[in-house]
Amino acid sequence: MFRDEVGYAALVALVLGLGLLALRPADRASVRNHLVVLVLAAICEVGGHALEGSAVGRVGGWVADAAAILVGFIVLRLAAMFLFRVLLPVLRFETPRIIEDLAVSALFAAWALMWFRLAGVDVGSLLATSAVITAVLAFAMKDTLGNVLGGVVLQLDESIRVGDWVKVDDVSGRVVEIRWRHTAIETRNRETVVVPNGWLMANRFTVIGSRSDPKPVWRRWVRVNVDLSASPTAVCAALERSVRDAEIPNVAREPAANAVLLEIGARYGTYALRYYLTNPQVDDPTDSAVRAHVLASLERKGMKIGVPYQEELQIRDNEAHRTQAATKERERNNRVLAHCEMFGTLTEAERDQLASRLVHAPFVKGDTITRQGDVAHWLYILDAGRAEVLLETPSGRRPLATLLSGSVFGEMGLLTGEPRRATVVAQTDVDCYRLDKSGLEAILRARTDIAGEISRILASREADLVTAIAERTNGTPHASTSDAILGRIRNFFGLEKA
Repeated sequence: MFRDEVGYAALVALVLGLGLLALRPADRASVRNHLVVLVLAAICEVGGHALEGSAVGRVGGWVADAAAILVGFIVLRLAAMFLFRVLLPVLRFETPRIIEDLAVSALFAAWALMWFRLAGVDVGSLLATSAVITAVLAFAMKDTLGNVLGGVVLQLDESIRVGDWVKVDDVSGRVVEIRWRHTAIETRNRETVVVPNGWLMANRFTVIGSRSDPKPVWRRWVRVNVDLSASPTAVCAALERSVRDAEIPNVAREPAANAVLLEIGARYGTYALRYYLTNPQVDDPTDSAVRAHVLASLERKGMKIGVPYQEELQIRDNEAHRTQAATKERERNNRVLAHCEMFGTLTEAERDQLASRLVHAPFVKGDTITRQGDVAHWLYILDAGRAEVLLETPSGRRPLATLLSGSVFGEMGLLTGEPRRATVVAQTDVDCYRLDKSGLEAILRARTDIAGEISRILASREADLVTAIAERTNGTPHASTSDAILGRIRNFFGLEKA
């Protein structure tokens, strides 16, 4: 190559390099290295030509020729980088990196052959000799070549891509790199598994998620055994609602979770709750959170976890044991009622009667305990944990209050038949006890004055609630009087006026 042509080529490489430095910050280190080599090659080329008239002129010629070849390689490399990493993305045409590597390799080979031809070397005989050598090397390195070709095919047909979550035999993880010879998979245990590309081409592997989804999701199965005394339809509904009514991170709202009865065993049925996970990285923690919500939902519905028949036969259950358990449960329920202002006027006998009607209702963090607008079947007593009262508005949820241990909520709907006025969501795992209408009815009919005491407490609480709602909605608070509430209680329970 003539000296002027080398200079022009070096100038082109410099322009390409400066453009890449400005437009591709991620490649700056690589481009800087190429420019440094370009400067050294230019110095060597000038120095080689300067030595041609001296005693070591032949050596100088070799140095100049080698520098010219190197400048050509750098020009081709920077031109390919500019084409594949700047121009094509601007035209919305993305190509796998391996295509760029193949193009650069082909250009390098063409440039080398052209240089040999300019240098007077017989390219035909060189290619013939190279073909024989290539055949020998291909036979000796067939496994390596299979991996290389496998890497090319995998990237060309995009059957696997960097960032995909995959399962290969007993390995599950995220693809972090696809090289010429292998594919690297990083597992959740922070281990990097290297799989030969040839193996991936010859065997089956699983890509998690659908390529047609904008955000791929992964269906997970959570299995649970439930006693056959529970209706399968009711169990499936409870399992589905445990996810639908809870805020569980990384659980997709759509597609919705669904539950099925898989099989029937000895005195229990095996159910599967199938939900969709949005982030495969946290599969086990999310499964654990879903199981916690499932267990709490089943307990609230009074559904027992199924156990093998032979284990049930080993349980000692007699009259004395049942009496002791019932007494312990009633003492616990009395303790819960004793801390509630609403039931402060009850006698010990009346409180004991009411305690027998309390039902334990645990909730897991994120569970919806009551929903605004629903029919009120129970009032709740919060024994442990923390819950938040939220107002549902067209613009979203707005917080109204925080409920702590000893709080009673849902009482207005239970005592008057009105729909729920707000949504209550568990901020932590909570222990609640619920009481239905029939549990209060007998006491209210026996002592009508209790309804008056309760109505005064409800009037005070309603005033606080409507004031909070008015502040959030810029409205005017309109709270009912205790007499108005007392009238609604009497109408709902069919009580005669005192």
